[in-house]
Amino acid sequence: MVRQIFAAVLLAAMPVGLVAAAQEASAPERLALEGVAAIVNDQPISYSDVRQRARLLLLSLGGQQPSQEQIQQITGQALEQLIDERLQLEKAAEFEMEIAPEEINGAVDDMARQSGATGDQLKQQLLAAGVNPTSLEEQMRAEIAWSRVMSGLYGSRIRISDNQVEDQLNRVRSSLQQTQYRVSEIFLYAPDPETKDQALQASSSIIEQLNQGADFRIAAQRISSAPTSATGGDMGWITIGDLDTVLAQAVEDSAGPGIVGPLAVENGIYILNIASKREPAKLTTKVDLIRLQVTDGDEAVLTEAMEAISSCDDVQSVSNSKSNLRHADLTDINVDELGTEGKDLVLAADVGQPTEIFAAGSGLAVMYVCRREDGAEALPSRDDLKSRLKDQELSMISERELRDMRREATIIYR
Repeated sequence: MVRQIFAAVLLAAMPVGLVAAAQEASAPERLALEGVAAIVNDQPISYSDVRQRARLLLLSLGGQQPSQEQIQQITGQALEQLIDERLQLEKAAEFEMEIAPEEINGAVDDMARQSGATGDQLKQQLLAAGVNPTSLEEQMRAEIAWSRVMSGLYGSRIRISDNQVEDQLNRVRSSLQQTQYRVSEIFLYAPDPETKDQALQASSSIIEQLNQGADFRIAAQRISSAPTSATGGDMGWITIGDLDTVLAQAVEDSAGPGIVGPLAVENGIYILNIASKREPAKLTTKVDLIRLQVTDGDEAVLTEAMEAISSCDDVQSVSNSKSNLRHADLTDINVDELGTEGKDLVLAADVGQPTEIFAAGSGLAVMYVCRREDGAEALPSRDDLKSRLKDQELSMISERELRDMRREATIIYR
């Protein structure tokens, strides 16, 4: 998925001093650095490419003017991004896949539209901030191509079963009974010791910028390698059990809201932003009911009707067959609203089955339980969960594929 930026906000947050620092990379005293920064399977990455990507990353961070050391560290992270993109485009070339200029322009237009600008205006704003729009366009080209390749190779193979969805629903229900944290993440992918050391240095600079006021959401959109980058790193409300051991311990030990990290895990470096914390929620059970009532209190008629009903779908037709029967649909009801007696009756009945007969005014009635969900107001839909699980699976496959490609590639740093 192409990472999104809110261009106008991003550019407005860029101090003049930071623009100057980004442009410093092309000052005369740096001309000695012109040439090739790295070679990836015989494909060169120039120092000019690296400088442009570093400018884009610095622009994304905003904050105060970075030090020369921070600029160098971000430059190292920019190089690693470009190496990944060369490998991704190389993989796409195996399938003769090309991303049309119209697709990239369309993505730029989508970004600009979020900030009330046109694609051309966005490019002019980037140029004014010392960033060549080509760097952003090339990053998007690689991301679109990689997403398309991974979806084409593996998307149709991923099968999410009903049992997986049900297990995930149970996990969500369980999480509502635990302490939860609202967390956002920035993940710097670093699969080997050398790149991990560079990512660790870069993360320290990123944290300094974040603590000086840089927008975490924008930084995640442009820098993070996690799937959550598209939503500004937002992981939503999570529990300690949802996290890697290292991240879980850091969140648990945090004094309160704020930036946590850098946190080294097996394949990279994390920076977390803990926004808030909430204690276990009181779960609410929601139900759909159909009440069937015999208005004259004739229990034999009600019993006969119940014998003719095998599911909720039968209640209406059976009710219409007798003049002294009435039915009423009660949808999305909080069981607490039924009172103690009604709640106990409903919770004792299985889904699809009636409650025991009870007095209702001058007549008798039962309630058929057609749906029951615990914590329903906080649960995502099954379709949303299925889509989320598929995206997670595809993301893990993509990460593993890229890691294998880096291991097998010939990468020469100059």
